[in-house]
Amino acid sequence: MAAIIRATQEPNFPAQVALVVTPTENTPAAETAKILSTSTLTISPQGPNYSKTLLQTLYDHQINLVCLAGFMTLLPLEIIQAFPDRILNIHPALLPSFGGKGMYGIHVHRAVLAAGAETTGCTVHFVSERYDEGAILHQRTCPVLPDDTPETLAARVLEQEHIAYPEAIYNLLTSQ
Repeated sequence: MAAIIRATQEPNFPAQVALVVTPTENTPAAETAKILSTSTLTISPQGPNYSKTLLQTLYDHQINLVCLAGFMTLLPLEIIQAFPDRILNIHPALLPSFGGKGMYGIHVHRAVLAAGAETTGCTVHFVSERYDEGAILHQRTCPVLPDDTPETLAARVLEQEHIAYPEAIYNLLTSQ
């Protein structure tokens, strides 16, 4: 999220971050957004009328592109349908490998190492009604090193994520 905000603050970037929505108050994401002078709002996925509240908030803030970062649950179908090909997510592996329900965070990197992969990376993809199955928009790669642990691999992939997500947004918005 911070990488996206910083990228959009550059003069020639074709977008701005209008709002960061967090599931609870005082999350690291909310604190970072405030430091970066970005508006935040808390909407709990467990709250009443979550779908309706989130959808109305997106409309009220004139959101054209939704970028998920660290969002671990499926979005309600009505949100996906209201923003077709306008919701992005990033995954810490080269989809379609190492994706799907339960494949997030350190679990992904453990699976990459267990499979003996020589290359990994990250994928920016459109969000669909199933985990990690939306069309792939952009990928960046990095090597899996012989002495990698899940933690060292995660750190190297995260570096690529911070580059890939702004690249994907820029490419998507400038190709239209």
